[in-house]
Amino acid sequence: MIVISPPAADFLPRRINFATNRAGELNATTLRLRLFGPMAVQDSAGKGLLPRSRKTRAVLAVLALASPRPVLRLELIALLWSQRERQQGRASLRQSIHELLDLLTPAFPRLLIVDRHQLALRTDGLWIDATAGSTPEKPGAMLLECASRTLLEDLSGLDPAFDRWLERERQRVIALATTMGEAILVEQQDDPTRLDTAEKLLVLDRAHEGAWRAIIRTNADRGDRAAALAAYERCRAALAEFRGTQPSVETEDLMVRVHAIEPAADVASVTPSRDLAAGIPGEITVKSASRNSRAGIRLSVVPLRVLGATPDDELSVGLAEEITTALSRFRGISCVPATSLAALAGDFRPDAIFRAGLDVDFVLDGTIQRSAARVRVMARLIDMRSAGEVVWARRFDRDATDTLSLQDDIGAAIVAQVDPELLMHEGERAGSRSLVDPTAPELVRQAVPAIYRLERGGFHAAGRLLETALAAEPGNCLAHAWYSYWHLFLVGQGWAENPPEATRRAVELAERAVTLDPGDARALTVAGHVRGFLAKRPDEALGLHDRARALNPNLALTWCFAGLARSYLGQHEQALQSMEHAVRLSPSDPHLFFFDTAMIMPHLLCGRFEAAADVGRRALELNPWFSSACKGYLSSLGHLGRKRQAADVLARLLALEPGFSVAEAISRSPMGQSEDVECYAEGLRRAGLPETSAVSIPERIRQLPVQSPQYVGH
Repeated sequence: MIVISPPAADFLPRRINFATNRAGELNATTLRLRLFGPMAVQDSAGKGLLPRSRKTRAVLAVLALASPRPVLRLELIALLWSQRERQQGRASLRQSIHELLDLLTPAFPRLLIVDRHQLALRTDGLWIDATAGSTPEKPGAMLLECASRTLLEDLSGLDPAFDRWLERERQRVIALATTMGEAILVEQQDDPTRLDTAEKLLVLDRAHEGAWRAIIRTNADRGDRAAALAAYERCRAALAEFRGTQPSVETEDLMVRVHAIEPAADVASVTPSRDLAAGIPGEITVKSASRNSRAGIRLSVVPLRVLGATPDDELSVGLAEEITTALSRFRGISCVPATSLAALAGDFRPDAIFRAGLDVDFVLDGTIQRSAARVRVMARLIDMRSAGEVVWARRFDRDATDTLSLQDDIGAAIVAQVDPELLMHEGERAGSRSLVDPTAPELVRQAVPAIYRLERGGFHAAGRLLETALAAEPGNCLAHAWYSYWHLFLVGQGWAENPPEATRRAVELAERAVTLDPGDARALTVAGHVRGFLAKRPDEALGLHDRARALNPNLALTWCFAGLARSYLGQHEQALQSMEHAVRLSPSDPHLFFFDTAMIMPHLLCGRFEAAADVGRRALELNPWFSSACKGYLSSLGHLGRKRQAADVLARLLALEPGFSVAEAISRSPMGQSEDVECYAEGLRRAGLPETSAVSIPERIRQLPVQSPQYVGH
């Protein structure tokens, strides 16, 4: 067995202070290696130096993990060319060494040490993501955060021996990061740091009871009983799911203390607000949802009816179970067992539901038909509170080759489309009637449609509703997540009077949402987009998006946000694949304008200006209020030289964001590759956007039109 890596205990100390000064800043001549997630190699100016050959990348990664210790050539050959003759392996390794020397020597002539028997990397002039900012007192300060992403995720499958070594390294890194996190929890007294550390530990191990206790204890110390109780329930569910155990005596003893905390009052103070539609000043008395309130929208999925002479109970029941399981991953949806409903044989009138003794808001049912090797599934969502109104229906035609794959495919499509439909339907329903003592979740639902529409008056009213919901229920994860999302649009639309403060608030809300519920995929992916778009840290964003997709692979928004993060990193083809998957999951999503807008930049930055213009036009047709769609579309038209169309789009952009300029586009851009930023900016210049603007932010806000002019940029 080949063991290259040292024991976990000295994984980090041997590489402390990689080419950093005392402030932890990079020196001017530093090679930057990112080993978590897809491997990346850059010089200090951001120029990519990633080897073209995957096995050469692996050689560099092994040397980096071992540095400054040397690695024998024979060990590298046994790892990466284990299935070849030794002479062939030697020749292949020599080719990799030549590639590394050609790539690194011009800028880093002394970094790679090569002799007849071994190779090594000097630590002077080397920076590795896991050890950024390391000090003798805190070795590997970044490791806990980095470990949420897979070590060298794009180098699996090179060689069976390398795969075994890589799996050991990944397990070792996770174990070391967990140990470091546990030490921080013991030593750290600062509440935000303790909560942040606990959150990172739960990303590594959802059933880490010590991390759950830290969250419960911190919220209890703050007097937030609702948040502490919610964390306990999530802890109990995680332990049951991943360990098959119950909370320990220590955790149960902690809950005795939590129960002694006085709960918040049922009714919050009256908070000024405005009606979303009319903009009329008014007051909202908010009832706390902490007692005697139902857990979100109650929905039941029944086995689909099989039409035709051939029974297909296996597919019918299996598909219903698949949909129920997938829907239960969405926070705000409470799936109710359909045992009583199955006997109704399609009689889903409200009186029949009530006779069955089941209190539900919605029923999802449908039919299955087979024809040779094809299956047709008709699904519909029925509102039981509105005399059985069908609020959504779709048809799905698929090949019937594999029942399990068929269940997965159709179930994912149904679930991905039902969630946004429920959000919009419940939001519209809440907004169309006068709510008496609304709960915080009801206020959140009421705000959602206005966030999607982006009409300025309704959008700002939605912000006031979310602020009211947070004041009434400080432990509500969804309220934090949606309010963070609201701030994302506030900054992106140029509507923030104080953009740095709005950015800080978005980050604060997103981090709090994840702390309140680390298992909420929507909160995780919103937090990821905040890091990628506002904080300009797309590599960190990908870790959160990956975790969100693992929790709920049917949340289309996550696939779109993950694609944006990849595009910011310059991975445009992978970005498009992720965004297109979002559209396939939910082709009628209220966010479809956002999905289309996201696809503009990857096309643009790959030089496909025609495709970028087509998708930009579609995005603005779906939502003419979205200024980001104008920007990418305008740049593509500038590159295409379409001056008349560009003039129309420019007029719309400046109506939405008066004074927007090329300089501001560059400063706001989260794109990490300088050539991508230049391509985007050059298209805006050619389209006629001014280089700079003399209009201040508050003045722009006052100039924004109440009603936007009709879009004419076709």
